[in-house]
Formats: sequence, structure tokens, C-alpha cells
Amino acid sequence: MEGSLGQNHEHQEFTLVSISKLPSSTSTSSSSTSSTPVVARFGGESGAAELRFRQEADSDDLAFDLRTSQIFRLGSVQSVCISKDDTSKEKSHSRGVTIQFRNEEESSAFHSAFDKRKEDDIVQGTHLPNGTISSLKSKFDDKIESSSAKMYFHYYGQLLHQQNMMQDYVRTGTYYAAVMENRADFTGRVVVDVGAGSGILSLFAAQAGAKHVYAVEASEMAEYARVLIAGNPALSQRITVIKGKVEDVELPEKADILISEPMGTLLVNERMLESYVIARDRFLHQNGKMFPTIGRIHMAPFSDEYLFVEVANKALFWQQQNYYGVDLTALYGSAFQGYFSQPVVDAFDSRLLVAPSISHVLDFTNIKEEELYDIDIPLKFVATVGARVHGLACWFDVLFNGSTVQRWLTTAPGAPTTHWYQLRCVLSQPLYVMAGQEITGRLHMVAHSAQSYTIHLTLSAKMWGPGAEQGGILQSSSCKLDLKEPYYRMSQPQAYPVVQDQQQHQLIPTQDLSIQPKDLEDADLMLHASPNSGAPLNSLI
Repeated sequence: MEGSLGQNHEHQEFTLVSISKLPSSTSTSSSSTSSTPVVARFGGESGAAELRFRQEADSDDLAFDLRTSQIFRLGSVQSVCISKDDTSKEKSHSRGVTIQFRNEEESSAFHSAFDKRKEDDIVQGTHLPNGTISSLKSKFDDKIESSSAKMYFHYYGQLLHQQNMMQDYVRTGTYYAAVMENRADFTGRVVVDVGAGSGILSLFAAQAGAKHVYAVEASEMAEYARVLIAGNPALSQRITVIKGKVEDVELPEKADILISEPMGTLLVNERMLESYVIARDRFLHQNGKMFPTIGRIHMAPFSDEYLFVEVANKALFWQQQNYYGVDLTALYGSAFQGYFSQPVVDAFDSRLLVAPSISHVLDFTNIKEEELYDIDIPLKFVATVGARVHGLACWFDVLFNGSTVQRWLTTAPGAPTTHWYQLRCVLSQPLYVMAGQEITGRLHMVAHSAQSYTIHLTLSAKMWGPGAEQGGILQSSSCKLDLKEPYYRMSQPQAYPVVQDQQQHQLIPTQDLSIQPKDLEDADLMLHASPNSGAPLNSLI
């Protein structure tokens, strides 16, 4: 390393082994590699935010504007520098170089210098070409509070959580089948894996013949992904792991297909769908494919006396009038409402549904990011049985709309259980309905900065019988829930009797059900359920 850095940070130079130009998104030419040592120089004639590469035998410099450039490690002595070029009036594109350092120490020093120059020249007030000042704060950071993001990326940066998802064989097997059955969509194509995690989907895409896969991962899992991919040398040459958020990183070329697993509880939890849509707008060619292509949220009213009593009984602790000499009853009402503000995540028997389900479609190929901030779904059902309605049951499915095969991944009750299970919003005041009675309402989900949603649910029972056309609402019940804080009940579907005991205020002693070894055996058996269990999901209608 050769440094000539003065007090004013005007110049700093590094000697590199070589650089290799990456093909730009607007060029079909192959990359070229320098055969002689290269000098990289930070600064400019006036100390501008600039990085120049000069080959000793070549008088032409390759210049990068640090204000629009980013650098990523590919290995201990290899990195890639990518810059977004906005000089074209018609459209912008990215270009980049792969940098080979002499040793790991010089690689670290170069990265430190790169980061330092960006901080000095941009954060401290260097003006961008349009006259605005960049704070280097991404769109993700504007929407999401830092504490939530820190916990989120820490969680997904651990192998045990990646293993939990990979061992969901319904999830992983469906992704594998969707990719392999649609090799024509991947062969010879550029793929971007959005939120790549362990890199397993990138490896699937490479197995299907992808020309190159860019695996974008913001958590520390990116380092594990590099190790896993390097351990598969037949595929690793066609996969590049880029550590960063899709909102921030630059890629050297556009993608023909995006692949991602952006689904959370109730499809939208964790707000990764927004990052998936941003990746579409930033990286995907027009008419490019997205795997998954669409998502559907399914909803139906349910009756479950056991669950209702279980939730209600949790607050009985606060009815004690002599808890070590203290009267706790003043907090009973708040505790009662608090337990009913938690969505319940578990697997339930589909026979608990009291009306056919309806669905709300999210088309990932054309939905706007802002449409995911506020999701308002009108509800209308006709009860098929007389029962007490205890709330709204929800699940989701996604479609991989391949050119060869259309494949669904479903989390529906009765289908093989996934790590998403199903979700139920429980009303603190149940509704009474008769067979044929209309149930209306609204499911309103508002995104918040903790990477989740506040759920507002209202269900109403309309007048029933003769004269119902002129009648109004008989009874109505509402609740407010935080999707970020669910009650993970997660028991296997229980063998409920056909007719449940509907006695009001019956207190049934309950406890949280843990998954026993026998449950795991049952779950394994569920994977071999009849393929007809998901038959109704083979149509968008």
C-alpha cells in the first residue's frame, strides 16, 4: 500500500494486483482484465469524491464517483466496486470492476479508505449533481426503526433460524420444485435472490442453469452464504453474494428473474414484501419474472370455544384480591384486552370455519410499495352453520407462475403444516349467528415502523330471516391487534367434537400446549397428505 494522504485528504493511492471490468447492464461485451499492476487513487484535482483506477501501461483512467458507488467483499483479497451512472438522460445503469488485492491487510485498508472518503465527502455536506445533500440514509432506514432492524437482522443472521426455515420441507420443497420444473425460466438467465439468507434459493437457481445469480443479503448470514456456496464449487462460479439491503446495493446488470422468500406471518409480517417490490423496480427487466408471482390472504370466520376460554382465562391472574396483600383487580380489564390484542398463531381444524373463505390478492408484479403500507379488506360471509363466531381465521398462499408449471405454496388449514401455521384474530365479544345469516366487516392492516402491522378487525352480524333486506346490524364486535406480538400457540390441529359446548362464560382449565415427539411424528405424516387437499387453490378465482 502506498499512501500520500495529506491533512486535507486530497490524495490516497493503493497498488493493486489487477482489476477486471464487469459487463454493464447496457453492454453485451465480455469483461476485460488488466495484466499489469493497477494504481487506485482516491481524490482528484480538487479533492473530489472520486476513485480512479490507472493501469501503468495505459493512459486512460477508469473513474468512479464515490457518491454513487459501493464496494462489497467477495473474499479476503477480492472485492467488487459498483457505481450507478445517471449521466444518461434516457435511463441509468450500473458498471463495476472486480478488484484483486495483494494481501488481506491492503484489502482492509482500501475498504477503510473508501468508507472514510464517502463519509468525509458526502455526510459532511458535499452536494450531489442535482444540488441536494445525501445523508446516506436508505429508504429502509426511513421506514423502519433502528432497534427493530437490529433485532431482525440479528435473528436472521443465526444459522439455527435458517435451519428452522430450511427444515420446513413444504416450504423448501415447493421452492425447489417451482424452480426445477421451470428450468426454461432460469437457464441462461440473470437471477437476483432478494434476502438470500443461507443462499439456498441461489443454489437452486444455479442448479436450474442460471447464467449468474446475485444473492443479496443484509444480515451476517451473508458470510455463511459465501461459505455454503463456496462448498459447492460446481455452482459457486455463477453466484455472487452481496452483503447489503436491496434498497441500497447496486448491481452490474439487470435481472431476468427475481426469487425470494419474503413471506411472514399473515403474508405481510416483517414488511419484506416491500423490499421485494423495491428490488423489482430497481433490478428487474421489463416483463421479467418473479418467484413468487402473487400472494393471497384468505379469511373466514371461525368458532372455537376452547381457544376463546383459553385466551380469556389468561387474565384471571389479575382478578386476585390478595396477592401477597395486594389487590390486582384494577389491572384486570387492561390485561384482558391485552391478551385479546395478540393474534393467535397455530394450526387449527378447518371444521371450525363457519363460512366459506374469501381472499385478497397481492400481485407482486405490479403492486406499488405504498399500497403495502395500508391494506384495507372488506369482509362479507354467509354462515353455513349456527354458532358463536369467535373471530377471523387467516392464512395465505403464493403462486410461482412459471412458464412450464404453475405451483402453489399454501399454508391453508388441512394442508401439510408449515412454519407459518395459520393465524386467528380472536374477538373479546363473540357474535351469535344462524345458518344463512350474513356476516360483514373489515380487516384493516396499517404498517408500523417495527416491521409489522396494526390490525383493526370489525365483524358484524346482519339481520336474518324475513325482512332482513330492510334490516341493519344486529350485533357488532371489534378488536385491535399487533401482528408483531402474536401468541404462538402452535399446537397441532385438535380433534374437536362436531358440536362444541356453547355455554357462555364456561371456564375450562387450559395450558399452553408444547410440541411433543408424537406431534413431530404426526407432522411428518401430514407431509404425505392427499394432493387433493390443496385442489381448490389451483385457480386464481
